[in-house]
Amino acid sequence: MSDNKINNEGQTPPSAHEVDSSLPTLPEPQKKKSRWRFSLIWLVPFIALLIALSLAVKAILDRGPTIEVSFRTAEGLEAGKTAVRYKQVNIGLVRQIDLSEDNSHVIAKIELGKDNRNFAVKDSRFWVVRPRIGTSGVSGIDTLLSGSYIEVDGGKSEEKQSHFVGLETPPVVSSDVPGKIFFLKAQDLGSLDIGAPIYYRRINVGQITAYNLSKDGKNVELQTFIRTPYDKFVTTDARFWQASGVDVTLNASGFNLDTQSLASIVAGGIAFGYPENSNAATAPNNTHFNLWNSRQDALKEPDGTGRHVIMYFDHSLRGLTAGAPIDFMGIEIGNIKAINVEFNQNYSKLRMRVDGMIYPSRLAHGKELDPSGEIFKNFIQRGWRAQMRTGNLLTGQNYIALDQFAKAPPATLIMHSDGSVEVPTRPSELSGLQAQVSQIADKLSKFPITEIGQDVRKTLNNMNTTIESTDKLVKQLDGKVAPGLQATLDDARKTLRSSESILSSDAPMQQDVRRALQQMTRTAASLQLMADYIEQHPESLIRGKKGEVKNDK
Repeated sequence: MSDNKINNEGQTPPSAHEVDSSLPTLPEPQKKKSRWRFSLIWLVPFIALLIALSLAVKAILDRGPTIEVSFRTAEGLEAGKTAVRYKQVNIGLVRQIDLSEDNSHVIAKIELGKDNRNFAVKDSRFWVVRPRIGTSGVSGIDTLLSGSYIEVDGGKSEEKQSHFVGLETPPVVSSDVPGKIFFLKAQDLGSLDIGAPIYYRRINVGQITAYNLSKDGKNVELQTFIRTPYDKFVTTDARFWQASGVDVTLNASGFNLDTQSLASIVAGGIAFGYPENSNAATAPNNTHFNLWNSRQDALKEPDGTGRHVIMYFDHSLRGLTAGAPIDFMGIEIGNIKAINVEFNQNYSKLRMRVDGMIYPSRLAHGKELDPSGEIFKNFIQRGWRAQMRTGNLLTGQNYIALDQFAKAPPATLIMHSDGSVEVPTRPSELSGLQAQVSQIADKLSKFPITEIGQDVRKTLNNMNTTIESTDKLVKQLDGKVAPGLQATLDDARKTLRSSESILSSDAPMQQDVRRALQQMTRTAASLQLMADYIEQHPESLIRGKKGEVKNDK
């Protein structure tokens, strides 16, 4: 645009020469260069940003692996608050809790610490710690105030894993406890449960950690853990038996009571030992054993091959049960296996059949006493029979005894095609006693008790009459004879008094008798002197005493 510009009124502005020179000349404004200056106020957000970035970086660097643990329920769990602990040290936190796709369980997403990556391995175990009351005691009381938390038992595997199934109950033994695992095979579980104690010489040395049915469903397999140093006492010849509750046995041998401890009475338990003089080596880890029902069954010597025997009885077998012993001269050589009834072809007669097993190895010369051997046959021919006897009057249990009977009728062994042996029997002593009682009862029924009773009544009536007559006689004696007897007694008393007066020491008669006796004594003395003098001077009988002649002159 040119300098000659037109103003808003359409006039041309005056030029510089036309301006009044009297006016002062003003300096022309100079344009300054713009420059940005740093302010301290911007330092605060900058530092905050650096701190946030550092915290974010630190959080990312300190962040450990995230794992998922499934539980049946979320009871006691809370996202952002429930801690994950190992030996009461926080190693992680529950960040999120979700339901599974099928809504059957919950999934807790856990964020572990950077230094706790070694817990995300295959054999780690997780469970919720909450107040619990069980057979092993009370646990988790501290969570009543602090709240529930997740406990972890760190595994030792090197294989990493991020998905786990949580335990509903705490494990019995931690993975860091030294010891050995053994497996037991039992017919049934009985009163045992997870956590039940295991005893050695009545000392608690381990626990049952798990159990499950066998694949065929016929047995129960128990997993046990024996702590160090007690695991060295489990040898390859060890015998395990149930020590649950109170073992009360009532059999033909009597009453037996056995228990390990008060804890085993409540929660059950297992005990183990081994036969005497056992020098077996220590059993390795994961060794399998059998679990016996009692200590007696566990520690007894192996029976070897048994022989099936059959015994028939014609009387009741009440009190005889399966498992009752078969006794040979006081030695138990077998047991009863079954008791049945057997009919003949026409079902007109029956007899009781007893099946048992005899183990010849229980005797020192068992081979010679095998029921199928010749020696046993000779025993039968000489009167040996099987007889049911009472083993205990308190329990009423019976047993089978093999004994010799001098008047037993002839019998022989019968060998069956299946290898069993039929042993001849003898009626029980109780049956013979019952027969005798029946005979006595029959004789008593024929005894004329009614006639005897009538005769007794007549005799009693006669005795009553005699007693009445005797009573009358006594009364007559009291009225007539008694006064005469009293007078006679009075006369006798008088006579006794007279005799006492005569025989008393100061009585005249006694004094006269004394004087007479004194005169007789002096006379006897004089006669003795005269006899002595005549013996010395026999001439004195003719001449007299010499002294007396001189005196006469």
